[in-house]
Amino acid sequence: MLNLSRQRVDEQLWKHYPLRTLRTLPQLKAARQMGRIMIGLLIGVIVLMFMPWQQNITGEGSLTALTPQDRPQTLQNAIPGRIERWKVAEGDFVKKGDTLVVISEVKDEYFDPNLPTRLNEQLDAKRGSMAATDAKIQALDGQMAALRTGLDVKLQSARNKVRQARFKVISDSTDLIAVRNFFQTARTREERFEEAYRNGLISLTELETRRLKVAEDQAKVIAQENKLNGARQELANATLDLSEIQADYAEKMAKSLSDQSSAVSYRAEAMGEVSKLRNKISSVEVRQGLYVIRAPQDGYVVKALKAGIGENIKEGESIATLQPAKPSLAVEIYVRAMDVPLITPGRKVRLEFDGWPAVQFSGWPTVAVGTFGGQVAVVDAVSSENGKYRLLVRPDKDDQPWPAQLRQGSGIYGWVMLDDVPIWYELWRQLNGFPPSLQKEPKAEKGPKK
Repeated sequence: MLNLSRQRVDEQLWKHYPLRTLRTLPQLKAARQMGRIMIGLLIGVIVLMFMPWQQNITGEGSLTALTPQDRPQTLQNAIPGRIERWKVAEGDFVKKGDTLVVISEVKDEYFDPNLPTRLNEQLDAKRGSMAATDAKIQALDGQMAALRTGLDVKLQSARNKVRQARFKVISDSTDLIAVRNFFQTARTREERFEEAYRNGLISLTELETRRLKVAEDQAKVIAQENKLNGARQELANATLDLSEIQADYAEKMAKSLSDQSSAVSYRAEAMGEVSKLRNKISSVEVRQGLYVIRAPQDGYVVKALKAGIGENIKEGESIATLQPAKPSLAVEIYVRAMDVPLITPGRKVRLEFDGWPAVQFSGWPTVAVGTFGGQVAVVDAVSSENGKYRLLVRPDKDDQPWPAQLRQGSGIYGWVMLDDVPIWYELWRQLNGFPPSLQKEPKAEKGPKK
């Protein structure tokens, strides 16, 4: 229809015919509006796809303390004992040095209440024995000095006797030679007198006188030989006396040295026993101080692991749990191994605490409500038992402080914030299962100095 006439046919049709089906069809004006809306939405989605989105790594964990000394600890006793009385109740706040539990002794060797006094008495007795041993050692030293002095005198006297006997032997030997020479001369002269007597030159009386002289000289020779033998015997006896004096001195000196060595050995044993007694006295004094179990630091008694009065506890057994006061809180988050290379100390983290209402837009942390800021402090070098790696996150000083109502052990959900990327890239990465990307390689952590 070319609409050459001003009379509208469609108006006549709407007026004379009830075309209900045609009436139900949408009019062209509404369709145009819907088209405009769809185009606007498409443009909005395209624009939204190019908006920035901050990549993140999610992880779950719990609240803990940054330093080990601030984490809950179990209180242990150093010695076995029996619980006599409790000085605190669960939930009490205690200061460092406050008494928690008082125990009593269970070993029979420490039952004596005067044990330190008894040990000190034993120590004094042993010290007296050491003093007596020292006096004995000094007496033996004096005895050996006297033996040396007496030996010097006796040896000098014996050596003089040997020297005198040797001189006497020499003198008697010289006299014997002279007497023998006289005797030989007398015999020669006797032979001449015999010859002269046969020739009638001398009388028989003169010959007999000469014979008597020879006999006298021979007797002198025999007497001098006997004298020489006696002198030699005296020299031998003097030499034997010298050797006997030396042997006697060696025997007495060996006995004195033996007695001194025994005394020194006994003194060393006594010194060892004195050291043992001192050690035992110190141990008893320290042990008596361990009958009272005290708080190692300020904190709250969380739970008593031993109850009642008269219950025996073993050495090193846990009796209660102490939560340190004012701990430096931190969060431990466990992340997958594939995400660890992207995380370095100093990375920002958004945290959502259990029991704390929060609305989190992980890609837009600035519009999140109820979350708190953190900063990665430690990245474990090895994985945990669950195959994930642990991160320690401390509060971010540039963000609002964490709630004061937080308690260690409560659950945490966290997001480690990375670099900004377009939304379309993040959707493409998520659909393909790729890990987050960084604009530059993270700096390697500094290792120990070589």
